[in-house]
Amino acid sequence: MKLTPIILSGGSGTRLWPLSTKEKPKQFLPLVSKNTMIQETLLRLDGLELNPTIVSCNEDHRFLVAEQIGEVSKQKPTIILEPVAKNTAPAIAAACFAAMKNDKDAVVAVFPSDHIITDVVAFRKAVAVAAKNAEKGYLVTFGIVPTFPSTGYGYVKTSGAEEDGAYTLEKFVEKPCLEKAEEYLASGEYSWNSGMFVFKASKFISELEKFEPEMCRLSKEAFENAAVDEDFIRLSKSSFEKIEGNSIDYAVMERTKDGKVVKLDAGWNDVGSWTALWDIQNKDVNGNVIKGDVLSFDTTGSYIHAGKRSIATIGLDNIVVVDSDDALLIAAKGKIQDVKKVAAEMAKRK
Repeated sequence: MKLTPIILSGGSGTRLWPLSTKEKPKQFLPLVSKNTMIQETLLRLDGLELNPTIVSCNEDHRFLVAEQIGEVSKQKPTIILEPVAKNTAPAIAAACFAAMKNDKDAVVAVFPSDHIITDVVAFRKAVAVAAKNAEKGYLVTFGIVPTFPSTGYGYVKTSGAEEDGAYTLEKFVEKPCLEKAEEYLASGEYSWNSGMFVFKASKFISELEKFEPEMCRLSKEAFENAAVDEDFIRLSKSSFEKIEGNSIDYAVMERTKDGKVVKLDAGWNDVGSWTALWDIQNKDVNGNVIKGDVLSFDTTGSYIHAGKRSIATIGLDNIVVVDSDDALLIAAKGKIQDVKKVAAEMAKRK
C-alpha cells in the first residue's frame, strides 16, 4: 500500500517573528537543520511507500513550495493553492479530492509543515501502524505521549485497550489549566493533540459530508472548478471563499464514531515559539542556544540568533534575541508568546 502525503503549508508563523514573516513563514526556514521545515516534513517519510505529495498552501508561497520540495524529492508534487485561508478542514477536503482523482481508495497522511520530530524511526513505525488502521476505515490521529503537564497544547483522550497498535478516540480537550494538565498526565489516558492524521480520503469525505455537508459541497466545487496549469491547482475562489472555515478537529474528528489514536513518542515539537526552539536544541555550558556570530558574557538560559550582524550580550538571563535583515527582537522568555502582538502591529505599519 502506498500512502499519499498531504502537507499543510498555509500557516503564517507569526510567533517566530522577525525571521518568520508573511512573505516567508517558518515552514520555509532552516530553523533546526540545513533543511527547511517543509523539507524535513517530507524527508522524514523516506522509507515508506509513497505516492507523489500533495501540498496545500497560500498562492503567494507557490514557488517557494515547488522549489523547496524539488530540492529534496524527485517526485513532482501536486500543489493546491488556497485563494483564502479557511482553516484545515476545507484544505484537507480539497487535497482528498485530488488524491481520489488518482486513486479512489487513496490512504492519505496529513502533516503540518512546521513540526519537529527527532526520532524518525519511531515516527515511521507509527505512520505504518496508522495506515493499517486507516485501511480498515478508521480516522487515525497521533497522540503525542506527554512529557510534562503542558497548558499550551490541546489533548486527546483515549479509552479501552490497545488494538492493532491503536486506541479508541474518546474526545478532544482544549488547552487545560495546570491542575487539569497534571491530572491528564497522571491518568495516562490523555495525549497531546498532534494535528497529524491518516485515513482513507473517501472516508474523510463521507464523514465531512455527514457533519458539514455545505463545507463538503463547496470544497468539492472549488476543486472541480479549479484552474489547472502545469504546476499548480488554483481552487475556485468563488466557491472556496463561501466556506465557513473550521478545523478538522471540530468539523470531523470530534464527531466521528470511527476515530482511533496511535500514541507517538518521537521527540515531537510544534515549534510554536522561540522558547520551544530553545527547549529542543543543544545548549552550551551556560544553558544558551547560540546561532550565528554571538559573543555572550555572563549570559544564561537564553536563545540568541544573529543575522548578518554580530551580537554581544552581557549579564542577561532567560532572554530571546533574534536579529533579521530588517528587525530585531529582544524579549524575556516568559513573555515570548506576546511576539504575535508585535508581528500584528508591524503588519499594520507595513
